[in-house]
Amino acid sequence: ENRAVLVTRGKKGMALFLASGEVYHIPIFGTDEVADVTGAGDTVIATFTLALAAGASFLEAARLANYAGGIVVMKSGTATVFQGELLEAAKSQYEKEQ
Repeated sequence: ENRAVLVTRGKKGMALFLASGEVYHIPIFGTDEVADVTGAGDTVIATFTLALAAGASFLEAARLANYAGGIVVMKSGTATVFQGELLEAAKSQYEKEQ
């Protein structure tokens, strides 16, 4: 039984569907000017899964995955998202929402 489904939508961001019926549309993080999408999906899945394993809610995990995906597509080739980059992304987004 699925409790949540996360769909990546390219320049349209992500959509998170919860079993409860809630739907969250998450806009892209960063810019829509992409350097390279190589490995972006893998980055999103890995970040989403790791966040859930660490105790994040589905929405928190999706937001972190969105930040990671937005960071990695701005790099050329197969790239890594570093902890500091992810923390800075979360901080900057939090400040924008305040």
